[in-house]
Amino acid sequence: MDVAGVRVPGPGSVFVGGDWVTATGLTRRVVSPSTGEIVLEVVLPGESEARLALESADGPGRDTWARSSVAERVEVCRRFCAAIEERIPELGVVWAVEAGMPVAYSAILHKFGAAGGWRSALDSAEAALREDVRHSPLGDVLVRREPAGVVVAIMAYNGPLVTLATKVIPALLAGCPVIVKAAPESQLIMRLVAECAIAAHFPTGALSILCGEIDVAERLTADPRVDLVSLTGGQVAAQRILDATRDRFARTHFELGGKSPALILDDAPLERVLKSLVPGATGGAGQVCALLSRILVSEQRHDEVVDALRIVWQNLKIGEPLDPATRVGPLVNDAALKRTEGFIERAKANGARVVAGGHRPPGLEAGFFHEPTLLTEVARGTELAREEVFGPVTAVLTYRDFDDALALANDTGFGLAATVYTTDRDAAMAAAARITTGSVAINTFGPTVTAPFGGRKGSGWGRESGPEGIHEFTELKQVLFGPGL
Repeated sequence: MDVAGVRVPGPGSVFVGGDWVTATGLTRRVVSPSTGEIVLEVVLPGESEARLALESADGPGRDTWARSSVAERVEVCRRFCAAIEERIPELGVVWAVEAGMPVAYSAILHKFGAAGGWRSALDSAEAALREDVRHSPLGDVLVRREPAGVVVAIMAYNGPLVTLATKVIPALLAGCPVIVKAAPESQLIMRLVAECAIAAHFPTGALSILCGEIDVAERLTADPRVDLVSLTGGQVAAQRILDATRDRFARTHFELGGKSPALILDDAPLERVLKSLVPGATGGAGQVCALLSRILVSEQRHDEVVDALRIVWQNLKIGEPLDPATRVGPLVNDAALKRTEGFIERAKANGARVVAGGHRPPGLEAGFFHEPTLLTEVARGTELAREEVFGPVTAVLTYRDFDDALALANDTGFGLAATVYTTDRDAAMAAAARITTGSVAINTFGPTVTAPFGGRKGSGWGRESGPEGIHEFTELKQVLFGPGL
């Protein structure tokens, strides 16, 4: 099947345990977010493919992969990642077609996010999984890390290659067989990823990729053979996973999005702020978990900052995601578009004022486009001030002083990321210490995927990336040596 000049594996197949099998689920139409037109039809994985993936992951290949040396696992995963890197331009094209992400955006995200993340994991795996010998009153103790078991990795549509780098590769390096439950909106890009997995020669059962609906996720997470479920998604999905796994005490790891603040202190030069704030607040049409969706400015700098932001927001190029000049593409589907429109209308009803955007862009009515929208006079405690939109909507809020700014930064149920803009290192570190998030960036947009990141509060638990990200998929065991050895 040819899509925008890229050959995509057969739409009637699913990648299970290392090979393609015929899918038996329902038919799904892949719809272009740019035009609303059907690109192709695929057959979804169903109950049969979920069962096959579980049997494969829990079969003989489980021990083969777990008992292989770390060096052997690194070599296979390195081949896998190298094959993906060779196809990054093609992956960007099909991702633009099916998810609406601009090719200019994906090129940067895949180079510095995905490739940077898996290269870091590959380079740190042997040290992260090295055994440690300690001494105790009862004798020497060998502390070792063993694979956590069968992992179900549930991924969202807004960054499948980055999630592959931060979730799937670390789990594989730890020695876990992984069943990827990718988003149904990731049909094309994950088929190319599966081809790369075949080229890497994983042992049977080490990796399956099911781009299915919620029924597949529920079937997988409820199965007693699954030892750990790692989700990148929303809070509703996390609650369902907890319900499905609590009786067997299976481990869970959640990255659940955020409402990240960009705190601009009064000494921050605005021209420097805009270099990272603009992409950090508008990238991916707002469909980014760490999005800087709240801009916090002092009362005295409000007008200056908003005037500068308005000009930038009004000049962002919206359009066809395959156009290299496009900076803002469409939302992924009609539901995301309606959610965005609903947030804006309710914010206006609560007294917020639209500074830029606020509508569907003229001439782009066919797809799911929406102008990047900037609102000010957003009242504290309102929905837009505290809840995640997952769309191109940015709120500006004002603070009185430093303490008030930090209270405002923490005034949300989320705690994933934050950015502080300042030239004062002491102030930056004081703010970083007091903002309740898993990561804080200073004068840039983060987090980096080469160091551990994750959420606090409603943004989930557990950490991805860095050696700690590999540790998430292991169990610690002590081996105590008594007399005679």
